[in-house]
Amino acid sequence: MQKILVIQTAFIGDVVLSTAMLEKLHSKFPDAAIDLLVRKGNESLFKQHPYLHEVIIWNKKENKYVHLLQLLGSIRQKKYDRVINIQRFAATGFLAACSGAKEIIGFDKNPFSFLFTKKVKHIISNGNQVLHEIDRNHRLIEGFTDAVVTLPKLYPSKNDMEHVAQFKEQPYIVIAPASVWFTKQFPADKWISFIHSLPNSSYVYLLGAPTDFELCEEIYSQCSHLNVMNLSGKLNFLQSAALMKDAQMNYVNDSAPMHFASAVNAPVTAVFCSTIPAFGFGPLSNHRFIIEVKEQLDCRPCGLHGKTTCPKGHFNCANLITNEQLLSTLVSEV
Repeated sequence: MQKILVIQTAFIGDVVLSTAMLEKLHSKFPDAAIDLLVRKGNESLFKQHPYLHEVIIWNKKENKYVHLLQLLGSIRQKKYDRVINIQRFAATGFLAACSGAKEIIGFDKNPFSFLFTKKVKHIISNGNQVLHEIDRNHRLIEGFTDAVVTLPKLYPSKNDMEHVAQFKEQPYIVIAPASVWFTKQFPADKWISFIHSLPNSSYVYLLGAPTDFELCEEIYSQCSHLNVMNLSGKLNFLQSAALMKDAQMNYVNDSAPMHFASAVNAPVTAVFCSTIPAFGFGPLSNHRFIIEVKEQLDCRPCGLHGKTTCPKGHFNCANLITNEQLLSTLVSEV
């Protein structure tokens, strides 16, 4: 039996996108034992995942490098046939290079790529040719699978679906207003204004992690007379995906909830502030919409990732987006 290890210890959105690779590997090697290495905290995404043999966890916050060496020992004992390292950073490159696997595949930007048996050029998209992250990742396995790229997929359980059924008794909209980065996050006052522009009968669920509770509560406090509920921190990852699945529309930033929507093929409207879809992280659902500032701003994008503040101080890439733009995608779905 072939044994394959996929390494992706980045943040949650990147891990969700890596599930596209799991889908492809299973479709081509249904009898293989496929393991996945993730950072501690992301393992709950894969509870009862049908195609994974084992989820290996790296605790990066406590004794990071001690745990790394312990992981290496465990990985070497498993005697993998293939190790596929999606990340471009040294620690995971070290694990892959020293894994003892027969074949080690990763991107050329990894500092340990000179020890890989196969390295693939990592290309960031530009405005002329959009290469999505799932396309980039697929290039790592294209040589022994095929050229067809699969979509990411999450598997909420029956219990997850039953847990959120109580919120689905009427049509509803989900808003995930938070992002780790300030310049990726549509401002709270803009979300509040948008909610007030919705029909009074609309049900709105605010979704996010426990750390997003205060932001969601700020929004809720200005909309509490409407049919708005703050669910931030009350649902786990798979329950959140299960709720998003049947929404009339999911409004998100360029952040993890966008990828949750893609992974359950839920309708999604993604608001891109300082970043642009051409970087390769846009939504993938069948019904997907991208909202951007209409004006051409010479400062946008201001970087590949978000920033803690707007470098220009005006944040026009977010502030010039209108309610009408957001409402237009809901009308398209109704």
